[in-house]
Amino acid sequence: MKHPFTDTILAVLRRRFADAAEDLLEKSPLLQYLNIKTRSANRGSKARGAFANHYALYVLVEDYIAKGYLGAKRGQYQKYEGARFTDLFRRQRELPFGSKLQNHALNSRLNDEFAKYFPASDLRPILRDQAEQRYWVNEGLLIVQAGAGRERREVNIAEAVIEIIDKYVEAKRSAFEQFIEACKKIAALSSEDPKGAVAFVESQLQPNVDARVFEIVSFAILKAYYGEQSIFWGWSADELQQDFLMLYKTGRTNANDGGIDFVMKPLGRFFQD
Repeated sequence: MKHPFTDTILAVLRRRFADAAEDLLEKSPLLQYLNIKTRSANRGSKARGAFANHYALYVLVEDYIAKGYLGAKRGQYQKYEGARFTDLFRRQRELPFGSKLQNHALNSRLNDEFAKYFPASDLRPILRDQAEQRYWVNEGLLIVQAGAGRERREVNIAEAVIEIIDKYVEAKRSAFEQFIEACKKIAALSSEDPKGAVAFVESQLQPNVDARVFEIVSFAILKAYYGEQSIFWGWSADELQQDFLMLYKTGRTNANDGGIDFVMKPLGRFFQD
């Protein structure tokens, strides 16, 4: 599978492993998984920038590197007592966009999704002792045989995994920060330059806009549109009252809310973007 962010992945691999980059991507299930999971970096507005599985892998690989298993303790990872869940979970929430993450990715979702994409493989990214709440990254997925024949060599992709995820997060954060900056400008444009304001809103509904941006802008448009409309309602003809239509968000942007994004009062109408 090739998509725009694949070029970024290959650039990271070329810088670290030179001509072995394409071979590593072809041979490594973990790199292929990251290639799948980074599609939304450059995709359309309906592509979700999910980080849970990325960060479950990230914190374990980060722990692997920090504990010296790429250096002085190389080859001794099987003796490691494992990272504590509380430390991994806290670290996840320190990462960009990670403050609301739950424990599901560390406990099962990363492994389950990986198995879905690679059903023929017996390897899973996370190993854990449920009773002791200790976790390990599967080193068998980090060590890859690159090249063939006399050029065959063993490489460890741990640092490349960290860099690829960092690049993905950077791409997602950059897109959202650009939107925030543009929003600051639109406050001044709206009264002085109505056409400029309209052009800005239209630009936020393009296919390459982050999903959260799409939700925010679509909510603003619908709220403004319906906010000028009212209805008369009541229990009897003598008790009618006039209310303007009000639109509300049902939860935080990008929440797992089953697809229901906005609700309108007093009609009780639901909207899905």
